[in-house]
Amino acid sequence: MSDAARHRLIKRGVLAALAFVVLPHMAVLRPVTGTEAGHTLVWPVSPCTSLPLVLCPHFEDAAGWWERLSRWRPPLSTAAISRPRSSAPTASSPGPPPRACPQTPQLRRPRYAPGSANSTHVRRTANKVNLANLQAGRAPDNAEGRSDCVRSTLPAGSAQICPDAAERATPPPRRQNIRGARTTMASDPTTAQVTMTLAALAATGATPRPSGETPQQQTERIITGINAQLSDPSLATKGAWRLVWLALSEANANMAYIARSTNGSNEFAVVARGTDADLTDILEDLDVGTVVPFPESGSPKPIAVSKGVMDAFKRVVNALSIASPSPNVTLAQALTAALDSAPSSPQPTVYLTGHSLGGCIATMLAPYLQAQTWPKQPRFAVITYAAPTAGVQSFVDYFDSVPWVIDERHNNAYDLVPHAWADLDTTAGWYPSPGPQATEEVKLFIGAISKRTKGNVYVQPGTLYPMNTSYTSLAKNLVNKTTQDFLGQVAFQHANSTYLDLVGAPAVPSAPVVTDVTPTFGEPGATVTINGTGFSKDSMVDFGHFACPTRNIDSDSRITAKVPDGTGVVHVRVTNTLGTSPAVAMGQFAYGGPAPVVVSAVSPTSGKVGTLVTISGSGFADGATVHFKDKASDSVKFVSTGQITAIAPGQLDDQQTVNLTVTVGQATSPTSPADEFTYTGR
Repeated sequence: MSDAARHRLIKRGVLAALAFVVLPHMAVLRPVTGTEAGHTLVWPVSPCTSLPLVLCPHFEDAAGWWERLSRWRPPLSTAAISRPRSSAPTASSPGPPPRACPQTPQLRRPRYAPGSANSTHVRRTANKVNLANLQAGRAPDNAEGRSDCVRSTLPAGSAQICPDAAERATPPPRRQNIRGARTTMASDPTTAQVTMTLAALAATGATPRPSGETPQQQTERIITGINAQLSDPSLATKGAWRLVWLALSEANANMAYIARSTNGSNEFAVVARGTDADLTDILEDLDVGTVVPFPESGSPKPIAVSKGVMDAFKRVVNALSIASPSPNVTLAQALTAALDSAPSSPQPTVYLTGHSLGGCIATMLAPYLQAQTWPKQPRFAVITYAAPTAGVQSFVDYFDSVPWVIDERHNNAYDLVPHAWADLDTTAGWYPSPGPQATEEVKLFIGAISKRTKGNVYVQPGTLYPMNTSYTSLAKNLVNKTTQDFLGQVAFQHANSTYLDLVGAPAVPSAPVVTDVTPTFGEPGATVTINGTGFSKDSMVDFGHFACPTRNIDSDSRITAKVPDGTGVVHVRVTNTLGTSPAVAMGQFAYGGPAPVVVSAVSPTSGKVGTLVTISGSGFADGATVHFKDKASDSVKFVSTGQITAIAPGQLDDQQTVNLTVTVGQATSPTSPADEFTYTGR
């Protein structure tokens, strides 16, 4: 591939990654075997990374970007992933004094008039300074030099940032949960655990079935999946919520649902889904160069938000449900009916929540719903996760003047997405040790994306609760200074599963995952074994766009299927009520052969020039060539179709990380973090 072509390809990948979608892939062009027209862009999954990826220029397999990101599960091996753990104080190391944080979400923080010394602008500036200090390992810039959020005693700027509880040596008093009782996760989850779980459930079934399904079929599949999870007592929602309403907007661009508590607490949750990979969503997310009025907010003064988020908001509030439990009504109509049937006591509470763009939309739904007249006036609470900014200072000033029961934004301190669009350029300096550091390509395009605001100054609403401020939760297998490792770490830091882990909530059930298929080539009618996880009796199988009518679910990790009619090189994918498996390189099938060439792992992953490297994958053949970046190995040994060895050749720079590729005939393996080799000298 020419440098110019690769540059264009990387630009496309970075643009998509940094536009709220945050692709968990770095796409690399490869020749296509078989009779498929065009090019397929893939980033394979290896057993050690479990990183889902696929990017197709004609969007053939791209509809699941968001679902793959939001439902991606990190590897179970603790050697691959480091998660935060609270350090219990000991007699020899008692830890610092306990830090105060709000004990009762219902307590309102002081409100300040715009333009005063304690105005929103001052508070937001302090937030950004304090978060920067936390990320640099310094104490927050507040009156007492402590990482706390005592709202009644500290200056306003300091009062709006709360530290990551997981980073404290001495556990703080437990924050009150939704129902008001302070108990452990085992018996009574916290507000954050419940609302983040509800936000994660919004990713259920986000990808339409590859062979096609109607909007009603997809809606019914999502409803079935969410209902099953809401009834699961092992989740933070404890089986104490039921679905009231759900609607998909046109082209599956946005989704929202309403759930109602069933334990007598008289609580409701309005949940917005984050971005799906629909092209409309990508354009929405990038359309921050234009701000438009937001009259639906109920503000007596004009306020402004980005045009992209305004478009998403309108799609959500105008979407009609097309299936039970509340067909043919909008969100506001469904919430009105639900509140009308609710008891008057205790007073109803409505929680607005969402992850990523869903959280951004929630900050707009909140004032919109607050401004309505309700049969039984509820209290409103806003709790968002990983949300980019919706509007400018006028929006935040009004948002912060509304008497919310709770207004919190929970952000992973090393999640790129919440920095859009307030201070996205600061992320070019990431990540701290052990990495990955941003490459020059990443820095260039982060700078280009930051300029898309065209001078509009975006500000975050609500009280910031940063998590992972010490960068203890990271994908340790994605730390090399490469563009693909950086984007992979971006995906990990933003994932729903990472946020669930950070708030201490159980993981939600995973959508199916295909790890590999055997054989990887053949003719229609052949029998193929599909290996993976999360398979269920209702699982459906597709070979690209071709539905597979004959399949047998052998277990939750194995399916046997008859290859349907089709052509070219396709991805074998499995769909059930929880979602659709990501398209992965080891899950490809070539009609008529030859087998797709894929590298799934290299061993060792680092060494000096002359190191013997064992390469695992599929589609290998005698006579294959192996390249370390652009240098061919002069000693290659074919072992089997799944293994080959090669001697690492010399490089001009013998202290760099390179991609290793295998070429068989005209087919070359795509690159991914799984094929990286780091030179350690000569």
